[in-house]
Amino acid sequence: MKRFASMLLAGLAMAGAAAAAPQASVESVQYPAWLERGGAAVPLAPGTELRPDDRLRTGASARARVRLADGSTVKLGEKAVFAFERGRSDGLLRNTLRVLAGAFRYTSFGGTRGTSPAIRVRNVTIGIRGTDLWGKSTDERDLVCLIDGAIGVSSPGNPEVRLDKPLDFYQLPRGGEPAVDKVSEAQLAEWALETEMQADGAVGKAGGAWRVVAARTAQRNDALALGRSLRAAGFPARLVEEGPGSFATVVAGLESEAAAKALAANLRASGGVAEPVVER
Repeated sequence: MKRFASMLLAGLAMAGAAAAAPQASVESVQYPAWLERGGAAVPLAPGTELRPDDRLRTGASARARVRLADGSTVKLGEKAVFAFERGRSDGLLRNTLRVLAGAFRYTSFGGTRGTSPAIRVRNVTIGIRGTDLWGKSTDERDLVCLIDGAIGVSSPGNPEVRLDKPLDFYQLPRGGEPAVDKVSEAQLAEWALETEMQADGAVGKAGGAWRVVAARTAQRNDALALGRSLRAAGFPARLVEEGPGSFATVVAGLESEAAAKALAANLRASGGVAEPVVER
């Protein structure tokens, strides 16, 4: 009886840990980007744990990388809108990833059977079978290109098409009929750049050691006002009290000096910051 009770408690503890584990989290961000949750928008920051019904939005020249609970990753390009929707009611991590705009890349690393998400690109639905794919939704069309593995692709009123050869792609023009074609490796390489972090980009990640001080002031309210302005623009600024009567508005967590310098340039260009300072 005691052994049964111990096993039961261990099982409950494991179930509780699984329930508490995040189903997705943000690994890195090339700013500016936003998290929309519960009707409010805040800057997207590395380390953020995503919840069902969260929506991510990237700005011009921005990127984001999300890791799912099964180890797979989603990379988002600039001006992308991505929704993380609720999973199945049977408790499996069968979430739906909805790409409403922009480019994305989904790569599976062989997660637990039955846990792969369904992906929707505007009007196209993708069934995942352990794979690597790239896609994009624009005002002109929805596009999905297979890189490796196999996928089933469908759209409203049209039967599912299986793509199982690398470089096959499916496209659905707005108001048109779906078509399957082959893309060149050169074209895929060009597309793939749209979802990769840029070498000269303002990239932040969890544990990044560099930061940018947007401004220092003796007035707390001035520092708070600047922080609100930068956060609205998609930069995760925070107030740091450096001493009596000394307040700094800071964006921290940049992955390198180059990334911090890129962010400083962004703040000068779009954030109205005259003299940002790069620090480590």
